[in-house]
Amino acid sequence: MKKLLLMFLALLTVMVGNAAGRKINIMDLPPFERAVIIIKKFETLHKPRHWPYVGYGHQVQPGEPYRRGVQLTEKQADALLRKDLRKFCALYTQYGKDSLLLACLAYNCGPGVVQKSTVLKKLKSGNRDIFKSYTAHCRYKGKFHKQLHQRRLTEFATLFSK
Repeated sequence: MKKLLLMFLALLTVMVGNAAGRKINIMDLPPFERAVIIIKKFETLHKPRHWPYVGYGHQVQPGEPYRRGVQLTEKQADALLRKDLRKFCALYTQYGKDSLLLACLAYNCGPGVVQKSTVLKKLKSGNRDIFKSYTAHCRYKGKFHKQLHQRRLTEFATLFSK
């Protein structure tokens, strides 16, 4: 019951406005769009002081054209987020409908963390009972982080399908 209540609360935290200013249910959108909205909600648009992170949490890699002190526009940040998320989805295509959930985790924690995770081990073995394993990825500098926990609940509630 607690699990169901937590997932319901997570869904309520994400409301999407359309062009007319009305709120629409995030579940009416395609899964990839849901993931983009969730990442934007929890990452927010990074400022120059967040270097080496730009856009919506993209970590600048050697050779990329981004410069310290320059903030990306919302349009540039959105395009970069979508490019990164597609790249992570491609890493996990063999997991079918779970690839997007794994991609969201990799976007936030990095693919190395996902590769070592219990979530991936369970999915590899065919076990899709991953709620506790997935929502356990909510620590920052070793300590429980309430916002990360809320993010995992929201991702799970909107992107995981039985």
